[in-house]
Amino acid sequence: MKILMGIDDSKFSKDLVRALVAQFRTEDAEILALHVLVPVEPLAPPEMAPGYAPELEDQKKLAFILLERVADQLRGAGFSVRTAVEIGDARETIIESAIAWHADLILVGSHGKRGIQSFLLGSVSESVARHAKCSVEIVRIRKTD
Repeated sequence: MKILMGIDDSKFSKDLVRALVAQFRTEDAEILALHVLVPVEPLAPPEMAPGYAPELEDQKKLAFILLERVADQLRGAGFSVRTAVEIGDARETIIESAIAWHADLILVGSHGKRGIQSFLLGSVSESVARHAKCSVEIVRIRKTD
């Protein structure tokens, strides 16, 4: 089974790792840990290549560090893991990446770090669940009293 994990640096990403390890057998799962960087200017001028966002170079390095930390945890549990950092709209990029990779499942957190942009544009997890061509699991954390 090919599982695409949408990873950000929120506390929900840690729960994604726990959920994956608890639910899937290592010999049955191939993982793609994906982090999407959202450019400041969502619409690049037509003369620029899609995904070109030089202002995100520093964030890209941090994203690879985050993904390697997640990948190391999953590899330590015995999973086969690839990592990728993409630039674009998080909702569209997760769905397009899942299609291109032929994912069987997309695993995303119920909330992430998107601030006012998420409020204005809607939930990434909700949009992915509505529009993905494969199954989607939305992982929620339990509230502790």
